[in-house]
Amino acid sequence: MLSVLDMLLEEGAFEFTALAPGTGLLADELTKRQIPVRDFSVRNDDGIKCPYDVIEQRLSDLLHELRPDILHANSLSMSRLTGQLASTALPPLKRTGHLRDIIRLKKKVVSDLNRNDGLIAVSKATSDFHVAQGLDPLRCRVVHNGVDTERFQPCDSAILRAKLFPSVPATHTILLNVGQICLRKGQLDLAKAVVGLLQDHSDVHLAFVGQRHSTKQESVDYEAAIQQQFTQAGCGTHLHMLGYRDDIPDLMNAADLLVHAARQEPFGRTLLEAAASGLPIVATNVGGTPELLRPDTDAILVSSGDVASLKAAIDKTLANPELRRSLAASARQRIEANFTVKSAADQLAKFWNIQEDRRHRVVRGYESM
Repeated sequence: MLSVLDMLLEEGAFEFTALAPGTGLLADELTKRQIPVRDFSVRNDDGIKCPYDVIEQRLSDLLHELRPDILHANSLSMSRLTGQLASTALPPLKRTGHLRDIIRLKKKVVSDLNRNDGLIAVSKATSDFHVAQGLDPLRCRVVHNGVDTERFQPCDSAILRAKLFPSVPATHTILLNVGQICLRKGQLDLAKAVVGLLQDHSDVHLAFVGQRHSTKQESVDYEAAIQQQFTQAGCGTHLHMLGYRDDIPDLMNAADLLVHAARQEPFGRTLLEAAASGLPIVATNVGGTPELLRPDTDAILVSSGDVASLKAAIDKTLANPELRRSLAASARQRIEANFTVKSAADQLAKFWNIQEDRRHRVVRGYESM
């Protein structure tokens, strides 16, 4: 979304104000772009969610002060909140929201979403899933995510590889996985598949980029189980838990293969970035992934949760350099033709019914519920 904002700011048709926590990485990035950030949170100082009437009053006061033309919610939970505001006395504005998740929703949540003036789904799979739950199809439009093809592009990996993975021999293979460490991302399936590969291929390494955000015990246990797969098999040096990183373009050029084992994926940013970087991909055929990557043309896609199929797909891809080159080249071409950040920005502007002779004041809500 930040890259889309860059494009829209460059075109000069919108003026943005962000309603978001006043400190943190997001606030820093918005400030770099000279986007005003108004401190807004649905939680109190102790991190406890505030009663709805308190949240509503906070948001209502800000909207009366800012008087935007458009209030855009950047998540499903915030889209629900903007829908609930339909019964609140507000200045005239259009309320829109972004649907980036494929999850089961209660009827009340769907009803709240349907009270927005318009909704964006990041993939047809996301839209279809929610329409099946009762979302108004006339209110929802698909706008695929885009990627900055200049920031993410193929480059010579030899120097990067030596710098980023100094402990990995130059002749060994690096598999990369990028994403939050959590059950729905399927990292344990990937760990099992790679440990299986290591029985016959001692030159394979797996690098996880991302953090676990949930403090639930099942999430803590899940992360521990990933590491236990390697330690119990006696191959702990082949697992690299890199945590949060801000050098993803470099990591993608240093790796040999991206493996995305998600159990659920609306329209993966990681997949966009890997494809734009010319990094061959093995992924699970879930959610919006086949809208982004054509099976056997742009990537090798397998069923989610099938460790044996995932292992076989990785093995097949690593054994065939020509296949890797073909997949990478085709995926890069597909990104350039269909999923650039310019395309995403243009579609978002069209969704907001932009008029060429008018500047729109847009307030974006980033607070997570």
